[in-house]
Amino acid sequence: MTTIESPRVDSPKVASPGIVDKLRGQVQQLLAFASLILIVAFFAFASPHFFTSSNITSILVAATVTGILALGTTFVIITGGIDLSIGTGMILCGVMAGVFLTYWGWPIWAGVLGAILFGALIGFVNGINVAVLKIPPFIATLAMMLVASGLALVISGTKPIYFKEHPDFQSIMNLSIIPGMRFPLGVAIFMLMIVIAAVLLSRTIFGRYTYSIGSNESATALSGVNVTKWKILIYTVSGLFVGVAGVLAASRLSSAQPTGGMGLELEAIAAVVIGGTSLAGGKGSIVGTVIGALIMAVLTNGLRIMSIPQEWQSVAVGCVILIAVYLDMLRRKGN
Repeated sequence: MTTIESPRVDSPKVASPGIVDKLRGQVQQLLAFASLILIVAFFAFASPHFFTSSNITSILVAATVTGILALGTTFVIITGGIDLSIGTGMILCGVMAGVFLTYWGWPIWAGVLGAILFGALIGFVNGINVAVLKIPPFIATLAMMLVASGLALVISGTKPIYFKEHPDFQSIMNLSIIPGMRFPLGVAIFMLMIVIAAVLLSRTIFGRYTYSIGSNESATALSGVNVTKWKILIYTVSGLFVGVAGVLAASRLSSAQPTGGMGLELEAIAAVVIGGTSLAGGKGSIVGTVIGALIMAVLTNGLRIMSIPQEWQSVAVGCVILIAVYLDMLRRKGN
């Protein structure tokens, strides 16, 4: 008697960026880099004070905080999510650093580590809300944005927390590490975070699953990957970057300011999108994000040097965000 075998069904494989997607990403990075060069050339021609060593350092310092926020949220956006809480979350982490060091008297290493881990806690809560409770990322992180903003005011008593008794903390961002020139330690930390983010995204299973979830979450789940666990981890890692940015922002000002933060998330997201990361998920790179962060920093710095009023600077940044999102829409239509 002839036995009829049922057709074998292979388990779906975890998706990863293909060659075509990589080529498209490289083209986008080249376009973003060309845009950066053009913007730098324009401001250098428009103002003799732009292309100086001190101003270049100022641009790198300005790009540090926003850039680190953008690095962390790159992972989230690649999964097809969004995080609107990174700006106020950063402020809350700075406030917690003030609490740990000034109010509770912790040693500096413990206070800094505590603030960074508090950022991870914010990301972890976001991950639980998105992956376990299935709340849309926009709503979940919007709620966290408001919660973080409120907690920063409540915990600080609506007053700044100063680090006058902790000069070592102030040095984290501002200490010059190259003799004879101003090259702040904070910029070196930014570069280190770039390397860490690039390795995580391109050389580890963490990065592979990040791309896979953004490309096709259902297929990833069918392949045996615990999508819920990895989503929580991705948001938590993003929170670690928020914590680092919070420490550097507080160190730069020598105080933890409980107000502000709203708007930084838009600049960070714009930097990510300008660099070629798709809001639809599945595509993106750390190199592109860094280029996008530099574009945002150069634009703001150049407008300030040209004495453009603050309100018009906001208009320019808003237009850049609109253009970045529109270009992302065009890229998706072309795929």
